[in-house]
Amino acid sequence: MKSEIPVSQRAAGIEYAIRDVVVPATELEKQGHHIIKLNIGDPLAYKGFSTPAHMVEAVEAALRDQRNGYSPSYGIPELREAIAEDERKKPNGGWECSPDDVYVTAGVTEALQILFASFLEPGDKVLAPGPHYPPYMAYPPLFDGKVVEYRLKSENGWKIDFNDLESKLDERVKLLAVINPNNPTGGIVSENDIKRLMVVASKAPNCTILSDEIYDGYNFSNSHISTASLTEVLPVITLNGVSKVFYAPGWRVGYMAFQDTRGRLSKVRDGVERLLRSRLCASTPAQYGFLAGLTGPRDWMAVYRQKLLEQRDYCVSRIKGIDGMECETPEGAFYMFPKLTREKWANNDKQFVLDLLHEEHVLLVHGSGFSSEYGSGHVRLVFLPGTEILEEAFDRINRFMN
Repeated sequence: MKSEIPVSQRAAGIEYAIRDVVVPATELEKQGHHIIKLNIGDPLAYKGFSTPAHMVEAVEAALRDQRNGYSPSYGIPELREAIAEDERKKPNGGWECSPDDVYVTAGVTEALQILFASFLEPGDKVLAPGPHYPPYMAYPPLFDGKVVEYRLKSENGWKIDFNDLESKLDERVKLLAVINPNNPTGGIVSENDIKRLMVVASKAPNCTILSDEIYDGYNFSNSHISTASLTEVLPVITLNGVSKVFYAPGWRVGYMAFQDTRGRLSKVRDGVERLLRSRLCASTPAQYGFLAGLTGPRDWMAVYRQKLLEQRDYCVSRIKGIDGMECETPEGAFYMFPKLTREKWANNDKQFVLDLLHEEHVLLVHGSGFSSEYGSGHVRLVFLPGTEILEEAFDRINRFMN
């Protein structure tokens, strides 16, 4: 018998906690158990949210009209213009964005891969907040880069620990990532902290700010501001897309927008464009759907936002009543990141998640899956389900904790 063909180390080392925990949940479902899933940030997985009809109709029209072919590699021109206008007119910090500054991608995750491929040489560093969305840890090593986490202070609203950040800046830092609002904590980096970040990051001579603002429409504290609107010297690349705020995660359309007033990224942009051309294009029909979202009515957003705010407040109130859990009130996004205060679970959050799943059939995500150093001892849950489902979930969690 021939020996088994080995997998590459780069693939074998990839972890994605949000979906990894689904594997044991699926096995329980096969046995007939109903699982309350609070693990994944997909608004369409829960009743009460849907992609707006005018966006769906735009995709349907594109399909009917045979606009199914390859589109321009940087995005259809109308969408690039609409994105640029949206960035210019954002109430939370508009900036001078032109259509040529915008590149449309197959979601923010593809944008990350293209940017890491364009910026990183062996030994170069990406500074990412801890905790963070898992691809920020998984992708840079695929391009011979190194991820260094800077601490977010869990005891202080998940604000940046600037002493820790400054100690990790050097000439090998090529990208400093800001996830704002943050996944998994729901924390928001304030205007003052972004300005301070700019000053600190300027000490790293080759640094570009990577600002992931995919949750910018969930700004419950009204404290979020676009990073690109505050820069004077440092280049900033904004990441956003259709997935979260426009409730169409499966369309896989995102974008990166370059704010580079001093032209320092011209060579990087050439690399980005080469990579974009080599992979052809993002989904053409879905781009027309995103275009309809950007140019059509948005009054529906306030209704969804209010529903989420009420569900967030319900979750906060329930967590306060559970012995062994405590939580900062999230300022944005649709996640919360409770701390496990009992010693049994504080050092083994993954076991907590697995035991809760098997005993009470509630699925959360272990905090160490978002950072083994800065996320450990926490769990992430989404407050997308309706209050009735959340009530049952917290009843089960409370029973498990007692």
